[in-house]
Amino acid sequence: MGLRQGSRRSLRRRRGIFGLFLAASASMSVIALYQLGILNRVPEPPLSRFASDDITGSAKAYSLLATPDAVLALGSYAATMTLAAMGSPDRANEQPLLPIALAAKVGFDAIVAAKYTLDEWRNHRAFCFWCLVASAATFAAVPLVIPEARSAFRRFEAI
Repeated sequence: MGLRQGSRRSLRRRRGIFGLFLAASASMSVIALYQLGILNRVPEPPLSRFASDDITGSAKAYSLLATPDAVLALGSYAATMTLAAMGSPDRANEQPLLPIALAAKVGFDAIVAAKYTLDEWRNHRAFCFWCLVASAATFAAVPLVIPEARSAFRRFEAI
């Protein structure tokens, strides 16, 4: 109940993180539909620097675990959203490992997003529109995890 009705800043940030990763998941869902053959092409703005079909249909996009990378991203984002949703409204004091784990996971997600974005440009001289949406959402979540993680670390210092 505290998660739904609470008004703490930390809860508002957690909700923001959840929403951003839900948006990232929605964008990866479009890519997954293409990578699984449900869509014939990836819809995107008609700009010269976008080549989502080429990028998300490349051999590299299927190279990890012989699985479409958008499907793997969906699983990863689900884990991040779960970490954002877990715990009490005052979890920085009561369950300090949760905000620290969330900060680590969002940091990892941001590193992966940056690597994929750079690889898109390096390998294709173009970008995947939906991948950029997911990356932007991921990067936007980084500053949201910092305050709660700081509070959690302070809890450990007090012990």
